[in-house]
Amino acid sequence: MSSALEKLKARSLYFISPIGLLIVWQGLLMAGFGDRRFLPAPTDIVASFIDITLTGELKDHVSATLWRVFAGFFIGTLPAICIGMMMAMFRPVRIFFDPLISMLFPIPKIALMPLLALAFGFGDASKIALVAIGVFFPVVVNTFTGAANIEKIYWDVAKNYGASSWIVFSRIVLFGSLPMIFAGLRIGIAVAFIVLIAAEFVATKLGIGFLIWNSWNLLQVDMMFAGIVTIGLLGLVFSLILDGLERLCIPWKSR
Repeated sequence: MSSALEKLKARSLYFISPIGLLIVWQGLLMAGFGDRRFLPAPTDIVASFIDITLTGELKDHVSATLWRVFAGFFIGTLPAICIGMMMAMFRPVRIFFDPLISMLFPIPKIALMPLLALAFGFGDASKIALVAIGVFFPVVVNTFTGAANIEKIYWDVAKNYGASSWIVFSRIVLFGSLPMIFAGLRIGIAVAFIVLIAAEFVATKLGIGFLIWNSWNLLQVDMMFAGIVTIGLLGLVFSLILDGLERLCIPWKSR
């Protein structure tokens, strides 16, 4: 019972900072600091949020964005994890991929959108490809870092016992790199939303990015903030989901 209360308390503390920010924000505007025409109060944003939710507009935009995020995230994540672990296991693989990653990682991924639009068109395919590329790099770097920093004694024991590459991969590399893989996934999901929302500003007529950009063009600032808040809420939800998965997959990790 006490354990359940502790978990509930911890979860409650998790929401203190965002709630506190909203209270300060509302209080400052009610006290006369700021212009509500350009910086709407949280109550104004909630009213717009409820309005576009009831009309179904928000659902359509969120559904389009989530589909692109999910598809691109999985397409980018799976090869990134495999390549990252193979880079740690096999030196030729590391020599081949390391300069490519070092060269391509710093390129702003949104800069690739015109090229991807030419290759895949202006539909979902180009945006999914952009998300996949954006997610790939932080996940592969974190996976390699986690696998490469596994204590040497585990590699030596596996070698002395004649463990096959599959055993080394499944019993040592995979489990040893899981903490850093989840760190990469957290960064990857954030990058996925960043690059996708930027792409939706100009390359689509449906999505949270389009909602924000179109609201700004129409000077519907409260609705624009409703879209921004939606992204923040989705980020919070994904963070909680990844945290739960991490606890499930790595029960031995200290907290």
